[in-house]
Amino acid sequence: MRIRQPRALACASLSLVFTAAAATTVCGGLISRAQAQVKAVNPTPATNRVLRIGAIPDQKPEKLNRLYGLLSNELSRQLGFKVRYVPVTDYAAAVTAFRTGDLDLVWFGGLTGVQARLQKPGARVLAQRDIDVQFHSVFIANARSGLKPVLNVKGLSQLKGKRFTFGSESSTSGRLMPQVFLAKAGVKLTDFSGGAPGFSGSHDATIALVQSGAYDAGAVNEQVWKSSLHDRKVDRSKVIAIWRTPGYPDYHWIAQGDLDTRFGKGTTDRITAALVSLRRTNPSQAPILELFGAQQFVPAKADQYATIEKVGREIGKIR
Repeated sequence: MRIRQPRALACASLSLVFTAAAATTVCGGLISRAQAQVKAVNPTPATNRVLRIGAIPDQKPEKLNRLYGLLSNELSRQLGFKVRYVPVTDYAAAVTAFRTGDLDLVWFGGLTGVQARLQKPGARVLAQRDIDVQFHSVFIANARSGLKPVLNVKGLSQLKGKRFTFGSESSTSGRLMPQVFLAKAGVKLTDFSGGAPGFSGSHDATIALVQSGAYDAGAVNEQVWKSSLHDRKVDRSKVIAIWRTPGYPDYHWIAQGDLDTRFGKGTTDRITAALVSLRRTNPSQAPILELFGAQQFVPAKADQYATIEKVGREIGKIR
């Protein structure tokens, strides 16, 4: 006669078998030795882990969706767990999503990156593009505005009385640094036509508004300007570049400080290594770098953005 053990006793007995030999049967369910070992090391299955990445929306959504879709796939392949791009509505939303923990890894501009780090102690700066070590803004003008190219910052004084637009209010290359250079030229924000500048929201929008004649001039990210020229989205008979700024540090990747705890020891360093490993010679990686307008990513440190923080405090964007 077969004696049936109570279910609780059976499970308890089986747990002892697991400890000794990674048994394959658990109260009616099957589990392999490998699965048992993985669960012992990492309670959360890799398939359930999702690294959420975001970016400031500095260009058109369709371009951002393509870029970060490709990057998400590449990072998923290299890291061994799912990476998903989560769009945000504006620059401030990117900072907020990082502060609340809704985004794990974000591509910030210089100013938004500083804002995000100050709001989230422990956040880590990982990498920047090669072009971000010394980035530039470009002042552009409508060809019928009467504005002419200038040789130095003092020439920006010709913008007084003109209709002028920045990009986003929190853009480093489309507002923060251009405002610094305008001040050096003796141009106050109240000197523009209407007593204030406009804020287009993105670099693409600034170019379109200046080209249409809605504004006489504006300031844009040099990489977006070059990309627009390359893609023939700029009508050179309608909009011209009038001055290129000196270099300053700009865009960079920032990660939450607890990624190693949530995704496994060494995850943050692995993400940095994956970004820095991207090469134009790799067919699957080349489109990513092309869309970023860079040859490669390089490691970055928080202290590179000390000047950005100083300027941000001076103009009231950081308190």
